[in-house]
Amino acid sequence: MPVRWLPVYPNLDQLKHQAKDLLRAMHAGDPAAIAELREHHPDPIEPPAAKLADAQLVLARSYEASSWTRLVQAVELVDAIWRDDLEMVRGLVTTNPKLLHEPTLIRKNSNWGPPMTYAANVGRDRIIQMLHGIGAIDLESAMGRAALQGKIGTAKMLHAMLGKPVPPDGALGGPAYTLSAEGTALLLDLGVRVRDAAGKLLAPVDVVIQTDGRNPSAKHAILEMYERHGVEFPDTPPMALHRGRIDLLEEHLRRDPGILGRTFSHRDIYPAEMGCGDEIDATVGTPLGGTTLLHMCVDYDEMEIARWLLDKGMDVNARAAVGDGGFGGYTALFATVVSQPNFWMNHNKRGPFVAPLTRLLLEHGADPNARASLWKRLHPGHGDDARHEYRNVTALSWGRRFHAPIFVSEPAMRLIEEAGGVE
Repeated sequence: MPVRWLPVYPNLDQLKHQAKDLLRAMHAGDPAAIAELREHHPDPIEPPAAKLADAQLVLARSYEASSWTRLVQAVELVDAIWRDDLEMVRGLVTTNPKLLHEPTLIRKNSNWGPPMTYAANVGRDRIIQMLHGIGAIDLESAMGRAALQGKIGTAKMLHAMLGKPVPPDGALGGPAYTLSAEGTALLLDLGVRVRDAAGKLLAPVDVVIQTDGRNPSAKHAILEMYERHGVEFPDTPPMALHRGRIDLLEEHLRRDPGILGRTFSHRDIYPAEMGCGDEIDATVGTPLGGTTLLHMCVDYDEMEIARWLLDKGMDVNARAAVGDGGFGGYTALFATVVSQPNFWMNHNKRGPFVAPLTRLLLEHGADPNARASLWKRLHPGHGDDARHEYRNVTALSWGRRFHAPIFVSEPAMRLIEEAGGVE
């Protein structure tokens, strides 16, 4: 059965249309719709006899709501919080006090939390104060989410409501995941530790460098804050790149000019001593293990460093290492076609829909028809972590055939085609 999750800001009209579509599918004898009816409806209704109320109930339960009414309450509550409608929120939670402590988006694994925590995500201070006044108790999670979202005024207010404690170990994880430099700075100012008493690393360096977010300036700022508070980083070219430190890269190049042609293993790029794990934990598009600094620049959106590397004479067609089964050997141009920055461009459906790194590489002579073999497993959070293999592809055919189109840049492929690229 399909697993349905309410989006962060659900739309009631869309849910109504979804229920009508489900009813039509039931009447048409669609096997999936009938299976949902059997799973979620408490009564043995025959599909042709199903009414709209039946489809609404089935849909609601597929979202883990007990009823259509409960699903509608969730949507209305979210909408009222976003609109900062204090009285609407008050009315909903006083009419149904259980709402005060249940996940706002219904599903138990939602990290947006109960209404007070949800309101903290979007900085609705009046609503937070009102909900706390009538019995909401999720102050700690609300503060964590405010810091994660960079709602610093809200986080400070919640910290005061908590009695101004030192936030717990692990509090830095949220802002690390979202690359909130502001949230990180606040928590460090409030005394969060980056190491425990035995010297064990607590700062989530692994989260910062493996997260699916892309915000180079914020990432650099967070890592530098960690260093100022006592974190020591490996003295390697990949870590210098993660930190955005061209000055450190300059020093590495002075000591060893060979770094421009070197390939770096997964463990070089994601050090175990920083808490990093297996390759599947690093959310990237085109695989980075066994690639060059230029490949890294593409997936981490490091335009300035990419320009620096090329200005220093790096081969724009430098290839990744070739490993077992002949997989590897792809150039950085492949990474412009399938990348994590592309995911966000497509997911957010907001421009600019451009491919500046593709253009940069092509302007420096990138071969639009280089061929290689690649395999890819997505992070399990994307719902498909099966291994997919692509043999003897160009950058263009890599993009055309890739099994998760949300990672693919159409603007990049257009530029490659204009440069003479073929499949």
